[in-house]
Amino acid sequence: MSSPSGGNRMEGWLYMIRSNRLGLQYSRKRYFVLEDHCLKSFKSAPDSNCQDPVRSAVIDSCIRVTDHGRESIQRKVFFIFTLCNTSNHNDQLKLGASSPDEAARWIQTLQDVSLKAGPNVGDNVLDCSKSPCRSFRFSGSNRVHQSNSIDWTLYSSTFADPVSSDVIAPSPWTIFGCQNGLRLFKEPKDKDSSWRDDHPALMAVGVVEGTSEAIFQTIMSLGPSRSEWDFCFYKGYVVEHLDGHTDIIHKQFHSDWMPWGMKCRDLLLRRYWRRDDDGTYVILYHSVFHKRCPTQKGYVRACLKSGGYVISPTNQGKHSVVKHMLAIDWKFWRSYLKPSLARSITIKLLERVAALREMFRAKSGYMPSSDFSSGELSREIRQCNSVGDGKVDIWTTESNGNSLGTKESDMGRTLSRRASLGDLNDDADEFFDVPEPSDYDHSEDDWTSNFGPECQDLRHSRLSTAAGFVKKLHDLAVQKRGYTDLREMTSVDRDSCCYGCTLLKDSTSTLLSSYSTTEPSTFLIRGKSFFEDNQKVKAKGTLMQLVGADWIKSDMREDDLGGRPNSIVQKYAAKDGPEFFFIVNIQVPGSSPHSLAFYYMMSTPLGEVPLLESFVNGDDAFRNSRFKLIPCIAKGPWIVKQTVRNKACLIGQQLQINYFRGKNYLEVGIDVGSSTLARGAVSVVFGYLSHLVIEMAFLIQANTYEELPEYLLGTCRLNHLDPSKSVPVAI
Repeated sequence: MSSPSGGNRMEGWLYMIRSNRLGLQYSRKRYFVLEDHCLKSFKSAPDSNCQDPVRSAVIDSCIRVTDHGRESIQRKVFFIFTLCNTSNHNDQLKLGASSPDEAARWIQTLQDVSLKAGPNVGDNVLDCSKSPCRSFRFSGSNRVHQSNSIDWTLYSSTFADPVSSDVIAPSPWTIFGCQNGLRLFKEPKDKDSSWRDDHPALMAVGVVEGTSEAIFQTIMSLGPSRSEWDFCFYKGYVVEHLDGHTDIIHKQFHSDWMPWGMKCRDLLLRRYWRRDDDGTYVILYHSVFHKRCPTQKGYVRACLKSGGYVISPTNQGKHSVVKHMLAIDWKFWRSYLKPSLARSITIKLLERVAALREMFRAKSGYMPSSDFSSGELSREIRQCNSVGDGKVDIWTTESNGNSLGTKESDMGRTLSRRASLGDLNDDADEFFDVPEPSDYDHSEDDWTSNFGPECQDLRHSRLSTAAGFVKKLHDLAVQKRGYTDLREMTSVDRDSCCYGCTLLKDSTSTLLSSYSTTEPSTFLIRGKSFFEDNQKVKAKGTLMQLVGADWIKSDMREDDLGGRPNSIVQKYAAKDGPEFFFIVNIQVPGSSPHSLAFYYMMSTPLGEVPLLESFVNGDDAFRNSRFKLIPCIAKGPWIVKQTVRNKACLIGQQLQINYFRGKNYLEVGIDVGSSTLARGAVSVVFGYLSHLVIEMAFLIQANTYEELPEYLLGTCRLNHLDPSKSVPVAI
């Protein structure tokens, strides 16, 4: 996908997502070509490199690419991602792909190109077009020209971090049997837990002859095709679509496979999914209440404490390892039913992995796109997948002066125009779209069968514009969330706030809702020879000392905690001492936004730590390309451990970060709400927060031999954090 010469090329059909004058979204199909930091758009596949694009853009270091998951637009389902200019958040380009893998390839390639882009890439890239047509370059990229701190030549996939975990943690699962070719595991009881768990977590593991994407689409389906492998499933539908990665679904089970005399069961679940960089798909479930889906007559509603699937590609992507986990309360009459019966029913439910394996084996790993129909998938997107026009071609080209068929003299004329991406949404171009074959004859019933009674009006394929507009206004008017998590807490304390001292410190890690430091050797970082052997080593210590923490809530996002008069930072600043603070402020969205802040301090002058000095005094683009977080769930349910990966992450490439530089501090404000994927993950974690022990480490990524080995800025350990004990901040 990349080469040292920077000759990346990627092309394929994508959908531009726009909004009309009424605020309703629509899509327009375009052919995109990404080559040498230049993104070009065509109305049809170009015949040669000399063909002029309709629009063009330069991808530089100020571009952040964000995954927004699945979204249905005019009965088509797209996997959405946006390109945003970090120096002008109103300057965005919203694109959609026809499959999750295709979207992931574009996202990864665009992120790589953005990381490799130099501060003045616009002055060094060959002109994307020699025609006088307007470009759709991101506007307002003034930050790019502030300094030359981006060492863009060092971002190479050759030195990418391994996909394996960056945290040393043993597996909690133990095998207890093998059935139908599946290995069966159980999660042992936590030794520190004093309460009895009558519904332990069980997991089945098997190998399926199919790609991870095909298996993901099959499992996500709630249509009639699910009956080909899910022998427990009767019917289901999507109750509410929350965002691109989260929705509320209702499932009803057959009674045939249950013990005699047992009533039918159903589940009302919150479903969250994500795709990892290695092609692994994670689907997570837990039970919720929802006002639109009360208890059904003739059914007993079971409670899924946690569950889901992990689908990991193997054998060069031809096969997949499927892990299916369940911890479920079947709501028996405990007076006469033994826990062993509940366990046997759960194991039978886990055996669906064997049925899934046999279905893919019978079809030789090939699943036609029509079999992926679900409440979220429409006929148009299935047709796009089947004809293959959404495929992405990726290859490496030789870099030469004539590769784009342009002259260097034309470069300055086009790239000098600082046109916004808003120019892409031309009114004259609004009504042009690439025609696609229709598939109305056989998929209409399959598509609508997954929606609930309140959605049956969608069976009519030709909804009037007025009806669609009224429905849109109704959806926008419903601001209150329609479901209630079974684990939420509502109690609130009203105490005074002193920034840096609102969370209790407990070095013994025994008190609830407290913090402490974590042993640095728990985390793996880049060693001195990382660029030679690509191996990480245990961290030996931290550069800074954790001296305080905050757990606060407010009616708005709380920024620049270090600059407030009553903060621990300003108390040291008043003494005019040598201490320097590095503050990490994790901002969690919600009806009452929370902030979890850590205050790290060192007495060593910044000049003695060159990499940290460059980070503190650098521009935001440099900071976003270097700041890393390594999270770990030390204790907690399986569903949370699957939500939070034990893998280092460049936070600035995924989330919006606001930096605040003071006399003796730098504050890093991480806006979790800036990403739908992060919001979904945090909502899962937040519900279990009081049952978790969370460990984190913060560091600055080393990209040169001189910067190695890496060092941790600091670590932290959160013990059973209680949302009700967060300190309110008066406004």
